[in-house]
Amino acid sequence: MNQNTEIIKKYYETNSVVASDLASFNNFIEVELQKIISEVGDIIPTVIPSDMDDFRIKFNKIWVDKPEVTEADGSKRDIFPTEARLRKLTYAGPINLEVSAHIDGVQRESFTTQIGKLPIMLQSKYCHLNKLSKEDLIKKGEDSDDVGGYFILNGNERVLITVEDLVSNRMFVEKITTGPTKFSARIFSEKGSYRVPHLIEQTKDGIINLSFTRLKKVPIISVIKALGMIKDAEIMQHIDLEEMHDDIFVNLYNTTNLKTQDEALEFVGKKMGINQPPEIRGEKTMENLDKYLLPHLGLEKEDRKNKAVNLCKIIKRFLLITKKDLNSQDIDHYMHKRLKLSGDLMGDLFKVHLRSLINDIMYNFQRLVKRTKYTSLSIIIRDKLLTSRINSAMATGVWVGGRKGLSQNLDRTNYLSSLSHLQRVNSLLSATQENFAARALHATHWGRLCAIETPEGTSIGLRKNLALMADISSEDVSNSKIIKSMKGLGLISE
Repeated sequence: MNQNTEIIKKYYETNSVVASDLASFNNFIEVELQKIISEVGDIIPTVIPSDMDDFRIKFNKIWVDKPEVTEADGSKRDIFPTEARLRKLTYAGPINLEVSAHIDGVQRESFTTQIGKLPIMLQSKYCHLNKLSKEDLIKKGEDSDDVGGYFILNGNERVLITVEDLVSNRMFVEKITTGPTKFSARIFSEKGSYRVPHLIEQTKDGIINLSFTRLKKVPIISVIKALGMIKDAEIMQHIDLEEMHDDIFVNLYNTTNLKTQDEALEFVGKKMGINQPPEIRGEKTMENLDKYLLPHLGLEKEDRKNKAVNLCKIIKRFLLITKKDLNSQDIDHYMHKRLKLSGDLMGDLFKVHLRSLINDIMYNFQRLVKRTKYTSLSIIIRDKLLTSRINSAMATGVWVGGRKGLSQNLDRTNYLSSLSHLQRVNSLLSATQENFAARALHATHWGRLCAIETPEGTSIGLRKNLALMADISSEDVSNSKIIKSMKGLGLISE
């Protein structure tokens, strides 16, 4: 027992309970913020001054400064957490953005503006307490043993709860006992700001249908043909199943009337409800397929072949699992789960509200243009909009996507209850439904989640806590690195 205590003591001399959360928040500010801004691209207003042919607004560099407060006389100075608690203020740092206006291909205006304030996590790189000694922390009115990992909003200490979610870009198959469907599979395809759920279902007559966004229950072979893989022989070659030919032949026979890519696009476009002339319908259908069909494989024209091949592989895996090995799909295995830490949650929030800010800039710009009063971009960017929306989500816990309870008041009953609250992991499953398997302790929780600490009642097993020495790794290994290393081991790509 003494040996275990010694090991844990040594571990915490160099590590923090909230180290993963701090790393996630730091990564959000240093890397993810710039990625989100870069994804925006050029902003092109629909209404521009009559003396211009082309007008573009570009967002360039973004960065966050350490927390500061603006006093009643307009003066600005640094603020420490203790003062924020006592004065019921928000411990937040200004978000600065470089904005430029390009008129007819020439940059005419460039400036740096504050687009809002971001609540800063205590003890992160952007907090004034970071790397202070115990003596200095006491001088600043702080508890020298406080680990940080939470935020201060209007004087209240708020903690962002880690969310447990199913891994993206992976297929999970289940058996359906009621209705015309025998089996169904789900894939959450995620890339950047895109997260598109895909549903694959096989009816009792053997037809495999695909559903995503505007497309509902359309034969999956018709989508493969719309992507340009027209020949049945090529589709069979990519599905590559030595048996179960009957299931594949039934699906191919169902789409024999689609002999060209245009016919397939016409068919899929009608199913999407695109009621426009055939040539425009085909173009719009292709746009939808590029954008919303398996976006993690790419969003460009060049990715269509890859998407068609992957749909063939999805059919192969779906048939193999449904016919042979349905019990191999252990959805509660922890390799099928991902934890969204504070940096990921803040990223989701920032993406959505940045879009609101852009819409507001466009509205103000076009209103001024119509009144012929437009002079400069700097007067139409409101910094209060982003600030109020982020603060509102963090103060109420109501997050994008309708999720609730993601931000909570930090439990300060005692020191251990605070540490426990900072290590909480919540599942997105409803506490009112049974979900017996999801609530049960799984062998893969060992060393990752505490086997004892969970509340009694409706949320038992859905609200968990990280194990004492659990460390959450980040997904910083890019696909290109994995593919490169696999090619070195002999992988041959088409």
